[in-house]
Amino acid sequence: MEREKIVAIANDFLINEFEVDGDEISNDAHFKKTLGLDSLDYIDLVVVIESNFGVKLGEADFKDIITFNDFYSVIENKISLKM
Repeated sequence: MEREKIVAIANDFLINEFEVDGDEISNDAHFKKTLGLDSLDYIDLVVVIESNFGVKLGEADFKDIITFNDFYSVIENKISLKM
């Protein structure tokens, strides 16, 4: 899957499912601060990622995510490993 498609799908569910203001999402924006998710939200996020991309992110994956660009990269890497 192309990076642009990953970004579009991810941004769409972040805006619609997690009510994030689309204007706050940028490659360099701080992922966790922008989303303001609690532990239950992270479980929902894992489920939404799995249903949209067919990959599962674990706790270790989220430790490496600082920016939205990192988030997209983790998903992209998981997808490429799956193939």
